[in-house]
Amino acid sequence: MSLYPLTFETIFKDKIWGGQKIKTVLGKDFSPLPNCGETWEISGVEGNVSVVKEGALKGQSLEALLAEHKGDLVGAHVYEKFGDTFPLLVKFIDANDDLSIQVHPNDELAKKRHNSFGKTEMWYILQADEGAELNSGFNREVSREEYIKAVEENTLPDILNMEKVEEGDVFFLPAGRVHYIGKGCLLAEIQQTSDITYRIYDFDRKDDKGQTRELHTELAVDAIDYKHYDDYKTHYESRLNQSVNAVSCPYFTTNVIHFDQEVMHDYAHIDSFVILVCVGGGVTIQAEGAQTSLRTGECALIPAAIKQITLIPDGEMTLLESYVP
Repeated sequence: MSLYPLTFETIFKDKIWGGQKIKTVLGKDFSPLPNCGETWEISGVEGNVSVVKEGALKGQSLEALLAEHKGDLVGAHVYEKFGDTFPLLVKFIDANDDLSIQVHPNDELAKKRHNSFGKTEMWYILQADEGAELNSGFNREVSREEYIKAVEENTLPDILNMEKVEEGDVFFLPAGRVHYIGKGCLLAEIQQTSDITYRIYDFDRKDDKGQTRELHTELAVDAIDYKHYDDYKTHYESRLNQSVNAVSCPYFTTNVIHFDQEVMHDYAHIDSFVILVCVGGGVTIQAEGAQTSLRTGECALIPAAIKQITLIPDGEMTLLESYVP
């Protein structure tokens, strides 16, 4: 059966810090959950594998598609490197409260400890309440000993770099960077396929059973990058009817496409699948005689075998375009 642009059923995640924006802003009904912190839109994570939502392949899992179509789905070099593991995970996150302060291990440490990939990720802010902020890295150079002391004395927030955020902001978070999403942020996250998180501090909150969440303070110590960087925000200049690169790393390349007219994209030079995440407006994707429509908060997977697509915007719209370099 021939491949076409694929959309998937949303996987909803109830989180202690989640809210209502998945429903009120993105229009996704997560009933019967009381709130929703995350949606997993394209996932190959074991136990949370995406299922095709529309078309002739409706009901098939991403895992089954990959096993059958291999390089036609993900690209020959991607399949050679990752085999039957889909290498990226796409989420939307609604922080109705601060998330925990956390860090993710790199590939080497994650392989050694968990037989897993590490977790490098990026965030694109879809909406932010007034005054909303997030943490990326430290606000000064910190030694391992200083960090341990800050954790023990409950003063870790004092050494964290905080960033005010607004719609359209991008943050790149390589594995090893301490971070957390602050209250009032709604964002899209593109990351390596991994669910390994070391929770360092959870603001002493308790769940509805009066229990605190598990911390991984000792595991985190060897995973952290203690360096201080001059700038933690990713700078890109969005230009109408152009594709602008925002993030380039070994795990994914992400471009921001902001346009108001029909455009044809040629992927002959990319030996990879392409993920399109709609972060503003609406668009129709035409390819191989098939078409699918996206609105804000929806995603599509363009199989590697498809080398040309046409994007027809519904007014002015913005997409994130990601692939494995």
